[in-house]
Amino acid sequence: MAERERTGIARNGWGGLALGGATEQAAAEALLVEGLRAGEQEAYEKLLAQYQQPVFSLVYRLLEDSSEAGDVVQEVFLKVFRHIGSFRGQSSLKTWIYRIAVNEAHNHRRWFSRHSRHEVGLEQPQPETGRSYRSVLPDPGRSPYEMVLGAETRSLIEQALTKINPVFREAVVLRDVEDLSYEEIAEVLNVSLGTVKSRILRGREALRRELLERMEQVKAVAWAPQPIGQD
Repeated sequence: MAERERTGIARNGWGGLALGGATEQAAAEALLVEGLRAGEQEAYEKLLAQYQQPVFSLVYRLLEDSSEAGDVVQEVFLKVFRHIGSFRGQSSLKTWIYRIAVNEAHNHRRWFSRHSRHEVGLEQPQPETGRSYRSVLPDPGRSPYEMVLGAETRSLIEQALTKINPVFREAVVLRDVEDLSYEEIAEVLNVSLGTVKSRILRGREALRRELLERMEQVKAVAWAPQPIGQD
């Protein structure tokens, strides 16, 4: 019966209205949330397939020590699985997950040792499925962003990002890397729209200065006179 009801929603929409782009997406999200709340393994796997790589890319760029990103991502999804019942749909699921990711990155930067001691629960079998959360958390691997950019350019950008104020960095990453709207960023960071725009503006300027400085250093090394070898 529940399955027929969900299928009916997906097929016909609420109130008999035809589903168009945004409404169809909202319906699919509602089905996913319903499956997660019911403890359905397929819903867990679909969530990870859809959101794990974007969350990894976000966390990777928010941490000074990017090698720790994988551990933080696991914490993010553990919290998503545990607290999906508190999701009320007042924002999109993506925005809600990104808010958790940003908060976890904050916590990791400030209290790394504390979080390391509390990194438990991934191996514990869940009563609904008998499987642990870790069993459905694949290695995120390299992000598409990493694959597209040349190694040297990527390295310059990643290094420059770590040098700017974390408050500005997260706003720039959410806008320029994750392509969130200003309104979505305001929801993720729980700040006003004006604050978001100000942080992005200042973050971009700080990043520009860092990149210019690093590019000048690279250029100086490249054009430095080389000693002439003797035959």
